[in-house]
Amino acid sequence: MTTTTTDRILNFSAGPGVMPEPVLERIREDVWNIDGSGIGVLEHSHRGPVIDRVFDEATARVKSLAGLGDDHEVLFLQGGATMQFGMIPMNFLPEGGTADYPDTGTWTSKAIKEAKRFGTVNVAFEGDACSYDHCPDADELSLSADAAYLHYCSNNTIYGTRYAGPPATTAPLVCDASSEMFARPWPIAEHALVYAGAQKNLGPSGVALVIIRRDFMETACRETISMLDYRQHAKNGSRLNTPPVFGVYAMNLVMGWIEDQGGLAAMAARNDAKATAIYDAIDGSGGFYRGHARAGSRSVMNITFRLPSEALEKTFVAEAKAAGMDGLKGHRSVGGIRASIYNAFPTAGCDTLAQFMGDFAARNG
Repeated sequence: MTTTTTDRILNFSAGPGVMPEPVLERIREDVWNIDGSGIGVLEHSHRGPVIDRVFDEATARVKSLAGLGDDHEVLFLQGGATMQFGMIPMNFLPEGGTADYPDTGTWTSKAIKEAKRFGTVNVAFEGDACSYDHCPDADELSLSADAAYLHYCSNNTIYGTRYAGPPATTAPLVCDASSEMFARPWPIAEHALVYAGAQKNLGPSGVALVIIRRDFMETACRETISMLDYRQHAKNGSRLNTPPVFGVYAMNLVMGWIEDQGGLAAMAARNDAKATAIYDAIDGSGGFYRGHARAGSRSVMNITFRLPSEALEKTFVAEAKAAGMDGLKGHRSVGGIRASIYNAFPTAGCDTLAQFMGDFAARNG
């Protein structure tokens, strides 16, 4: 399992997030000379045999971890998850059509704004009314009769909430899984499209993973430039132009690391235990710490909470950083504290934070 070393501190950043140390060590070698080729990974042709191997391995690993057959394409695209906010409706929301978008936080709000440029958006759940403190149950969703698709975000980084399972709908499911991709088993094969920016749980920034069902891909409703056409990317094996080779290479190593840990079920069990240590510190504080998310929607990747005052929150962040824990300041739209504990974050680091929380509350409560 991942362990911290003497010259590295605990990185609670929401993204770019922590990466597995064995992967970083391998990258350090391959930047100089990959596969004994005498050339570093940053310098290889994106159409040569070394990078062919990287893309083939990464594609196979995505399909294996996601439990996919031949019905889905695996694409590695530029522009991050934010590009998908516009690319999805551009391709699949026809003029005069409607798409369902439950709004559970900042990233779904941004996706809704982009989708409105191409068609009608039905905001199927208005999370701002509850300060985005949970993800909706089925009876809270107001769905369209004939939606082109339903778009949701499975884990909300900023507010620290997540869905227990995909929303129930008869429309094609589209999921933004950026901040928890491959952190737990998820029925990806049941989705028309799943996407994730890499920098939160898969690797470095600069590449987005897109998994798209082939029959859905062929329903594209308008012509666009080649770089915004999923069919063109699929036809060219994600190398329509020079792709983000390094990001795909690093993602491939991260997925190999996940396999080495035992796969998604093992990752989920480990992540649940990590999060429990911190949530127990919140719940056992006698109200000194107040979690933002409702209990049934608590994220396992991003844990958000408040202290009795903003002054204490600033002191908490400063003292934690002095103790070797960085990146704990909450997002400006929520405030407070946010601990992002992605797959690669060490279990011991969660225990360290929980102990610090207990000591801090005892001294300041």
